[in-house]
Amino acid sequence: MIQVLTSSWALLLGMMLLMVGNGVQGTLLGIRGGLEGFSTFQMSIVMSGYFAGFLGGSRMAPGMIRRVGHVRVFAALGSFISAVLILYPSLTDPWAWTALRVVIGFCFSGVYVTAESWLNNAATNENRGKALSLYLIVQMAGIVMAQGLVALGDPSGFVLFIVPSVLVSIAFAPILLSVNPTPAFASTKPMSLIELFHFSPLGCVGIFVLGGVFSAQFGMAAVFGIKIGLTVGEISFFISMIYVGGLVLQYPIGWISDRMDRRQLILIVTAVGAMGSALPLIWSSSYTILLVAGFVIGGMTNPLYALLLAYVNDFLEHDDMAAASAGLVFINGIGAIAGPVVTGWAMGAMGPMGFFAYMGVLLVALLIYGLWRTTQRAAVPIEETGDFVALSPSGSPVAVDMAQEVYIETQLDDNDTEATATAQGS
Repeated sequence: MIQVLTSSWALLLGMMLLMVGNGVQGTLLGIRGGLEGFSTFQMSIVMSGYFAGFLGGSRMAPGMIRRVGHVRVFAALGSFISAVLILYPSLTDPWAWTALRVVIGFCFSGVYVTAESWLNNAATNENRGKALSLYLIVQMAGIVMAQGLVALGDPSGFVLFIVPSVLVSIAFAPILLSVNPTPAFASTKPMSLIELFHFSPLGCVGIFVLGGVFSAQFGMAAVFGIKIGLTVGEISFFISMIYVGGLVLQYPIGWISDRMDRRQLILIVTAVGAMGSALPLIWSSSYTILLVAGFVIGGMTNPLYALLLAYVNDFLEHDDMAAASAGLVFINGIGAIAGPVVTGWAMGAMGPMGFFAYMGVLLVALLIYGLWRTTQRAAVPIEETGDFVALSPSGSPVAVDMAQEVYIETQLDDNDTEATATAQGS
């Protein structure tokens, strides 16, 4: 871990600042939209714009990098991000914000692809899993720090929009001035979605559902807080609990997943997440219950993404894992685009608590589907499953590719160890 930190500290520091900037703008727009009188439906469209842009950027950024190089793409997209962050308070119109969210989602996706390519290039087969773990910690820490910044500022003014713009601009300095060489970029031919679904129906459905759940957390949590009358500080703390839960429970769930039937654990984690979503529906007036619910939902759904990715890999050959990455990210992205819109509709129909009802319904649906799938296919024996690798749902296809490389290397190492032990025994 120390070796990874020593070789990639500039990149990780830059990514943390980027996540602070992104986390601030995500929460701040939800709060500012309420102050500007935007309806829940209008804010849901605004928030879905980020995920539409992110999905587009995930698919187009590799081509841009191959044409003009990492550094130019990184600098250009960073300039657009800084500009958009400052434009938000100057263009307080929901359709203008939607367009800006599409742009900023596209840019952040391209930036993540570029930065994660550098991180992957700096890592070795021996420490790639540790690099991903550090990257996850940096991502979560950045978003939690962002909530603290929002709580300290005035969302009705300009300063909170300027601060993330400055942070994003500063973030590129340690990355671009670091000594890490520019990595070569190669893309893998994607696997068709039909083939991917054939390999793991539960994995594909789960990844799609989590796209909707995660985008609701990231995009609509602040809108929910405004609608029920929370203060800015209370909203920030509530959102922080979602990501703290994800960070704290990621590794215990990962440890358990390597020691029990992975599909059973997916069902247990999904059920606990659904129960967490039900808590505010029962005790709607308790802020403490909101915090507990946020911690439980975040603590279950964030690790569930990596858990489902590991589950899909249990049914893939080594040569197919990298090809499956693009399909999984695309499926997750489609779910993420729809998430804020459906959440907005639910909040309009049911009131603010539609935010939790939406996530609860998705998780219950996934639980029921998972239970049905247990009757259709036998579980993979524990000794034949790959290792769990911590990964955030906000990662680009490059981060997923890194996780796949870790799976492959670990599995090959395990096979070599078994072969050696068998040879010595004979």
